[in-house]
Amino acid sequence: MTQPDRRGDERAQLLGFLDYYRSQIIDKVEGITEEQARWKPAETANSLGAIVNHLARVEHWWFHAVFAGKPFELHRDRQDPLYDFHSAYSLPLAQMVERYQAECERSRGIVAAAPSLDAMSANPDREVNLRWILLHMLEETARHAGHMDITRELIDGTVER
Repeated sequence: MTQPDRRGDERAQLLGFLDYYRSQIIDKVEGITEEQARWKPAETANSLGAIVNHLARVEHWWFHAVFAGKPFELHRDRQDPLYDFHSAYSLPLAQMVERYQAECERSRGIVAAAPSLDAMSANPDREVNLRWILLHMLEETARHAGHMDITRELIDGTVER
């Protein structure tokens, strides 16, 4: 896992930190079983798999649907606002990891094509610039990586993955 560039410009540092935390998400699920991927430390908590599934959906939402203005392509259940967490319990971990990695790669491509951090989203219902989306995704991914740290330690004692 590579640490973000300490001397890069704002864009390079934002992307570096986001990619650092994206890699943390994958590291947190390395070597666990399907049963462990579904285990929740508390009734209201989320499993490791559910967090991976959720982060794939938010990558897709913010970069593909909001910033690029493309149709939201992942299934959603408007009756269940936590669908991305709940649906994870019926999906294999490898599928969720693969989808997350694919969405991160698509997000990287969308960001690379953007002229600047000040570029505005193409979705008229969500007027935000790319900088805001990157900061939000950095916060979202880092927060969930912290949740995953605790859950993974409770599962098998693994820390600092």
